Amino acid sequence: MSNIVKDLSSIELETLNNIRSSKSDNTIRAYKSDFNHFVDFCKKNNFKPLPADPKIVSFYITQLSSNSKVSTLKRRLASISVIHKLKGHYIDIKHPLIIENLMGIQRKKGVFQKSKNPILINELKEIISTIDKSEKNEKKKARDKALILIGFSGGFRRSELVNIDFEDLEFTREGVKIFIKRSKTDQSGEGMIKAIPYFKEKNFCPVVFLKNWIQISNLNSGIIFNISDKMVAILIKKYLSAAGFDPKKYSGHSLRSGFATVAAGSGADEKSIMTMTGHKTTQMVRRYIKESNLFKNNALSKINL
Repeated sequence: MSNIVKDLSSIELETLNNIRSSKSDNTIRAYKSDFNHFVDFCKKNNFKPLPADPKIVSFYITQLSSNSKVSTLKRRLASISVIHKLKGHYIDIKHPLIIENLMGIQRKKGVFQKSKNPILINELKEIISTIDKSEKNEKKKARDKALILIGFSGGFRRSELVNIDFEDLEFTREGVKIFIKRSKTDQSGEGMIKAIPYFKEKNFCPVVFLKNWIQISNLNSGIIFNISDKMVAILIKKYLSAAGFDPKKYSGHSLRSGFATVAAGSGADEKSIMTMTGHKTTQMVRRYIKESNLFKNNALSKINL
């Protein structure tokens, strides 16, 4: 009997380890950060955070709703649920006390999100021109132009961009194929390939500048850009500011959203955009398409004034 109990304990431990392994380290850190915020709320009010009562979670999102977006509330709920699972507990975040409260908050606040601006063709060209003019270090100049152009043309997440390895590249007559080993929506690590063709305009061709960066830096192995994902956002804001744009209106995500918006505005369909970006659902892609069509399909274009 004791052996059975011991086996069950080891199975439980292995199961929890498998659950932990299903998420990336960065994702787990984000979940823990969110959950710690919930723990602080519980400590201040003498509530038990683990396992938590749905009523207490409902109180928490009510308190949080005064200065947080609905998307933040949903993310915190997801984090509370995941941490409970990781700790071997269960909580029903679909409990009526939670869901009905969240629906009421949504009705009062609305769910429209004002996102950061995408980097469109005009901004992209200005950034590359600014790098040429402002960056004196030739090595940094080559790296940053390759980084920005590859990030845009591949619709990369920052985490994907900074983890591109030399071994992930395959140059062909048509352009370059980049293998993404793992991404936010591919936690199982199946991987995907992004194909970036040569551009007609060589001054803004990501493949040309990637080759140039590899040659200048004498790369033959390892990570291509060797910077953090936070540094990508810092560089984007730095060059946008130098080019005369308001950096507060942009983020590290602006390269990715810029690609999707420009592609949609140029007539690319949902499937081809999702093939490049790796989106698993059409919700966000349709948002980019809708934004790209705001002026193209505007009813006012039919009014002759």
